[in-house]
Amino acid sequence: MIKFNVPPFVGKEFDYMREAVANHKICGDGIFTKKCDEWMEKRFNANRVMLTTSGSSALDMAALLCDLKTGDEVILPSFTFSSTANAFVLAGAKLVFVDIRPDTMNIDEKKIETAITEKTRVICPVHYAGVACEMDTIMDIAKKYNLLVVEDAAQGVMSTYKGRALGTIGDFGCFSFHETKNYSMGEGGAIVLNNPLYIKKAEILREKGTNRSQFFRGQVAKYNWVDYGDSYLQSDLNAAYLWAQLEKADEINNNRLATWNTYYNAFKYLQERRIVELPTIPEGCKHNGHMFWLKCKDFETRQAYIEFMKENDILCVFHYVPLHSSPAGLKFGCFVGEDEHTTPDSDRLVRLPLYYNILPEDVQRVIDKTLDFFGV
Repeated sequence: MIKFNVPPFVGKEFDYMREAVANHKICGDGIFTKKCDEWMEKRFNANRVMLTTSGSSALDMAALLCDLKTGDEVILPSFTFSSTANAFVLAGAKLVFVDIRPDTMNIDEKKIETAITEKTRVICPVHYAGVACEMDTIMDIAKKYNLLVVEDAAQGVMSTYKGRALGTIGDFGCFSFHETKNYSMGEGGAIVLNNPLYIKKAEILREKGTNRSQFFRGQVAKYNWVDYGDSYLQSDLNAAYLWAQLEKADEINNNRLATWNTYYNAFKYLQERRIVELPTIPEGCKHNGHMFWLKCKDFETRQAYIEFMKENDILCVFHYVPLHSSPAGLKFGCFVGEDEHTTPDSDRLVRLPLYYNILPEDVQRVIDKTLDFFGV
């Protein structure tokens, strides 16, 4: 069976984990936590980056730092994972879903402004498949209406928009290092703080409401419980696993992009004949090869394709069921405007196997069987 995903592993992960154990420092803020934070700050030109226990907890922190009140509204796409929505629901906000663009499957920046009300406080763009949303327009809208922007860049590590790393453009950015992501620590994430005014609050929030970070920097004589918080600090064991991959970040990125480009070049003919639709990478955007998707002509064809590939020992999968149609989405939010693309396009989308060091012969088999299915 050709798997859909295999978590990345470069070979030094266990060495670094043993080093963390030998240092008798396996909780957070050890040497590997700091290495990962500092690497991302330098590589992405970020003000401050903090590892978290997951991409979800990074979003939770961002939502809490937005200081949302009951009844406040957050604009986001419905075509996303539940974590994006959960963070704002837990913070007390109402979800306002808008439609997506069919070329990137990202939030349609042209639909955001009409969804803004006097209760709107946040826009949350989701960079689907590591391809950037139209951030200039989104940031202009946020500035016009005095809104905060939380970038869900869970899939966007190493991707850029007009030369800027995803996650570093809005007020907050959120990364994921789940096992399904390009770089992994099993479960993990990071929050990017682009406004220095939020750093102190974020440190307290991440450290169970204490000023522990200030204490270890010698800024206070002892640390106390000073505000509300939770345990969002990632273990140094997990950070050690991630560090091995960040050292090889470019190698992993180039490897995934090579596979993505192989798929794209193989299926261009299908798109030219309007048999399938392929991803679009807008001008000024550099993606990270996080996933390769294609859209079949309808739901039935998509399902038949997935079944055909499974019969040939190839795992291809669909993606999100739109949140606005889910039980929780109906409870906590509403869809504004016409659902022109969110549901119809999600019904047609299928993702192909793509991971670090996937065998070239497996990629070719996926291509050959896809062409067989579509009769080419």
